[in-house]
Amino acid sequence: MHSSWLCVDANLVIRLVADPTDGTVRELWERWDVEGRQLAAPTLLYYEVANALYRYQNLDLLSASAVHLALRAALSLPIELHGGSELHRRALELAERFSLTAAYDAHYLALADRLGAEFWTADGALVRSVQEALPWVHLVT
Repeated sequence: MHSSWLCVDANLVIRLVADPTDGTVRELWERWDVEGRQLAAPTLLYYEVANALYRYQNLDLLSASAVHLALRAALSLPIELHGGSELHRRALELAERFSLTAAYDAHYLALADRLGAEFWTADGALVRSVQEALPWVHLVT
């Protein structure tokens, strides 16, 4: 796919804002910025980010103040959110096609497909489920 768009999921955003030692994601983000890539995600992105940060707080992995700072940082990222009924329909089709465990993951795939974008995730199970059919899905380790 040749597009200036990149679709990113919540686990990458979490790694960027909650783990300052994660050089892999930070370097990717900086490279995308230098390349002038446009970042996109489905509207569910920040619901997932807030939930994950809250879980980190409940597990005593992050303090309440660190969670609030991380959420503020996440919300300030230049990510364009996309939604709409057609995205939900396409996500359901993709979830069924690849027998995904959750339809919300398929929203990222549906959006990347719609935009002609690469999709970047740290979800190895998702990548393994679709990698043969969708070569524009990339795993960040």
